[in-house]
Amino acid sequence: MAKHGKKYRKGSSTVDRTKLYELEEGIALALQASYAKFDEAVDIAVRLGVDPRHADQMVRSSVMLPHGTGKEVRVLVFAKGEKEAEALNAGADYAGSDELLAKIKDGWLDFDKTIATPDMMGEVGKIGRILGPRNLMPNAKLGTVTFDIERVVKETKKGKVDFRVDKNGIVHASIGKVSFGTDKLQGNISAFIDKLLQLKPSSSKGIYLKSISISSTMGPGVKIDPNQVQALIKGS
Repeated sequence: MAKHGKKYRKGSSTVDRTKLYELEEGIALALQASYAKFDEAVDIAVRLGVDPRHADQMVRSSVMLPHGTGKEVRVLVFAKGEKEAEALNAGADYAGSDELLAKIKDGWLDFDKTIATPDMMGEVGKIGRILGPRNLMPNAKLGTVTFDIERVVKETKKGKVDFRVDKNGIVHASIGKVSFGTDKLQGNISAFIDKLLQLKPSSSKGIYLKSISISSTMGPGVKIDPNQVQALIKGS
């Protein structure tokens, strides 16, 4: 069993692990329990009533968080000619074609997100074995294979979050920083959960939002009442 330090135990002592908290109170507790000297990320884990083994129950998409993630995202765009220039003008950190493909083949991976124009996917596919396992492959379902480069680059830099349900039916995402405070984190969490609700598969039966937990990077998890969150979103 893992041993935790005094600061973690002190933070955990304020959280009732058997209780489902309302969203605002839960966020406040998670922030109160954070103790690191750096600005910790705040993460969310949502267990869904889906079976990812069935293709029609695979929940995967992206969402624009109204207040961003607080993280600087390094964006690489695979494009040529005018689209390469469009990407750089829109704020992409890197843009190009053959030279970037060669660098990646040689082991360079100093970027967080990739976008590609459709005409580049034939070449990008050749390095799929490098990008794929690192969740760096452009994907049409996530909107990262597109000719609308300017819009997608700007959205990605502002805080567009990609997510997919794992084999256990859980969706994980980073939804901000401790420094955001309660109001901004509540706005981001509401946007994230609202997107999940929109994506509920028609074949999913029974309870869809089974559980919600939030935590700072170093802090304990705080359980949130899924029913209260759904009611909050529907009433907004």
